[in-house]
Amino acid sequence: MPRVKFDLDLINKLTLGKVNYRHIYYGWWLVGAAVVCQFTFLSVGQVVVGVLLGPVVDEMGWKVWQFTLGSSVGTAMGALSGIIAGPILDRKGPRPILLLGAVVCSLCLCGLAIQSSLWLFWLLSVLNGLLGWSFFGPVIVSSTLTKWFVRNRGWALAIGSSGVSLGGLITPLVMTAVITWFGWRGGYMALAVFVAAAIIPIALIMRRQPEDHGLLPDGDGANSESIGEACNKSFSNERSLTLRHAMHTRQFWQLAIGFGLNQAALMSVLIYAFPFITESGFDRSVAAVGLSINGFGNLVSKVAWGWGLNRFNPRFLVPVAFGVSATGVILILTAGSFNLGLILMLGFFLYGFGFGGTIPLSTFTWAHYFGREHIGAIRGAGNPISVLLTAVAQVMIGVWFDVTGTYYWAFVAIFAALISAAALIATSKTSAD
Repeated sequence: MPRVKFDLDLINKLTLGKVNYRHIYYGWWLVGAAVVCQFTFLSVGQVVVGVLLGPVVDEMGWKVWQFTLGSSVGTAMGALSGIIAGPILDRKGPRPILLLGAVVCSLCLCGLAIQSSLWLFWLLSVLNGLLGWSFFGPVIVSSTLTKWFVRNRGWALAIGSSGVSLGGLITPLVMTAVITWFGWRGGYMALAVFVAAAIIPIALIMRRQPEDHGLLPDGDGANSESIGEACNKSFSNERSLTLRHAMHTRQFWQLAIGFGLNQAALMSVLIYAFPFITESGFDRSVAAVGLSINGFGNLVSKVAWGWGLNRFNPRFLVPVAFGVSATGVILILTAGSFNLGLILMLGFFLYGFGFGGTIPLSTFTWAHYFGREHIGAIRGAGNPISVLLTAVAQVMIGVWFDVTGTYYWAFVAIFAALISAAALIATSKTSAD
């Protein structure tokens, strides 16, 4: 009990401005925590896969599809764990989920650094996705922010997801240098240390929802509402569907499949852009710069998406983001075919700019359609479709390359997936639309 009381006192002091941080709503501290979590999530879960692919495959003598199968199945397992983690998030909050994810992820990365067996590589990759990096990813962290914000939700999600942008901007360059100096085993070990150092302290400050502490979303009424009044007023003003009700709507499946196709396309580019660029005749350093420019485009887009979410229906913003990414993919294809460096960088920038809208737009759209009270369970139920499509796409592209020796038509398929995803979201409607 004393520790619980201390934690609650700390929240009250911070939110009421009694620790030299006057008028700072505690939700904004969670936004900062989300930046760190999502930076770490992308760094260890997705963007580093493309950087490690070449060195690991070359040294171990594996096929490309064998390497990507581990991360793909791990991602799929993460979707299954999301079905369980979502309801836990709604009931207990994100702290225990983040702590478990940090410990498991660090141990798995240490194991990946010392393993020399394909089967062990697969096992550790699957375990890492099932109980590791997926537990401090967007489904958990952004769903938490959704509970803390309504009026400022667009800005909170946009700022919180900037960690993904920074991961795409910084991690490829840093990990390329680390792998060059210390090898891929040293790269995995460095990631293990980073995860433990970054996520465990963040987990300790995470909280479930403002109503638990007598607050309202966005900090409204923080000095005057009792806990009971805050809960009643907050949830009575918002239409929230249960998981069962949401799954019986057409919109649930349109969002799940639409965002799933988008995630499959974007993650496939993130993983295979590095080998695609080098296969097209560019140096590895050019590939690293291209991925970093993707991160820069992702980062600067947050202002546009945060501003847009406070003014426009997300049903119209989402297809715009998907279309921008699709344009970037076409430019990357063109640059690879004709060895055009500037066009390649422009393509990565546009791909990243559209990518930057994925997390804030998707999280905002789910809450816009189904409310925030059961958002963890609903996101957890919809996530398996996204992750399954992503896992299948990554393996299929690896097999395609091993059979044909080129990534060209795989990237054409990625473009088609983005256009299809945009059409699905554009044709979905809430009862208020």
